[in-house]
Amino acid sequence: MLSYQHIYHAGNLADVHKHALLAWVIDYMIRKDKPLTYMESHAGRGLYDLGSEAALKTGEAASGIEMVERRGWFEAQHPYARALAAVRSKNGARTYGGSPLIAGELLRDTDPIRLVELHPQEHAALVAAMAPYRAIVDKRDGLELVNSICPPDPRRGLLLIDPSYERKDEYQIMAEVLPKIARKWPVGVMILWYPILSSALHRPMVTALRRALPEGVVHEVGFPPAREGHRMTGSGLFVVNPPFGFDAEAARLSRLFAAL
Repeated sequence: MLSYQHIYHAGNLADVHKHALLAWVIDYMIRKDKPLTYMESHAGRGLYDLGSEAALKTGEAASGIEMVERRGWFEAQHPYARALAAVRSKNGARTYGGSPLIAGELLRDTDPIRLVELHPQEHAALVAAMAPYRAIVDKRDGLELVNSICPPDPRRGLLLIDPSYERKDEYQIMAEVLPKIARKWPVGVMILWYPILSSALHRPMVTALRRALPEGVVHEVGFPPAREGHRMTGSGLFVVNPPFGFDAEAARLSRLFAAL
């Protein structure tokens, strides 16, 4: 199924949760003078116009990144804030950088970037958005590609798996695929994002992942629905091999979200 387009949800509170911690992890990992491989299996288009009709239709950015920036959640030197500022300086004040551009802004020239997006229009937009960032962008099944190239070269690296969960079986697929990749790539840092919906479809997946990867870390935050009838009430991450200090940064975000 290829109907999902993230522009309707770009910059929402789930993005804030996911992208803030992703930026923190990248910033921590590049402190070591060794190259790393960055990979995404479901990259999206990378660059979003928050002033577009699609973004304004849902208003999720207004109650997401725009709201938290007014509240001062992230100081100017936080890696998430730095990456977003760099994206806006190049593309306009109402733009929002998704995870590929956040990575592109923070990573070094020595760090290979490998992105996958299957949706034809989203892939074409991603290719254009990533042109300045020396990335390889593929149009194929992201999980198949990631599984085929793990462990990557350099072996030190970070993988973000960020599906749309349009299909209910994606939860089961993630529960099966992530442990397989972790076995092939035991040194890799892996971040799996998932929505927390009123139907609680994520719970069996998280239970299975905890059983298969007992050293993995779960971080979940809750927030008010973006609009009446919206089913997403939170955001979750399952993190394999989180860097030192991740727990403290995650706890800081938990406190901020709890105050909403």
